[in-house]
Amino acid sequence: MIRILAPLAFSLPLFAALPSAQEALSLAFPGAQFVRVEHILTDAQAGRVQALGKVPLASPWLVTYEARREGRLVGVGFFDTHRVRTLDETLMVAVSSEGRILRVETVVFREPQDYAARPAWVKQFEGKALDDQLSLEGDIRPLAGATLTANAMTDAARRCLALWQVLYGDAR
Repeated sequence: MIRILAPLAFSLPLFAALPSAQEALSLAFPGAQFVRVEHILTDAQAGRVQALGKVPLASPWLVTYEARREGRLVGVGFFDTHRVRTLDETLMVAVSSEGRILRVETVVFREPQDYAARPAWVKQFEGKALDDQLSLEGDIRPLAGATLTANAMTDAARRCLALWQVLYGDAR
């Protein structure tokens, strides 16, 4: 019986390590209060997001979580659900009020754990803005053995930064 349970015991910490959506937001914006905001993009906004991000947009409807301290917007949390290989992952991409990535957290990963990006690799997104260097040919290192994960995460980062630009950056 120990032999049957041992592999399960080693796999549980990988799943338990994923933060909830609320925990991911709190890690990115400690001490902030969150305001949930629903958006329905116009055709023009959706087209602009896709042009800026150079990635597809699955839906014109999305929810953002505005992080505020003392009433001031300090950033926005986006939850991006996308296909990696055959199954989905959901990332929380936290964007600062200056339009740079503060943090990326995986909150759902349904692919085999062998394809999951390790935290050290994910940290390279921090501080990045939406430009041509935010790519696997630019500043983002490839992920050996998990190319589809690397592509999916990079596309999600680009999409969230483009959404931030259209919804928040243009208003500044």
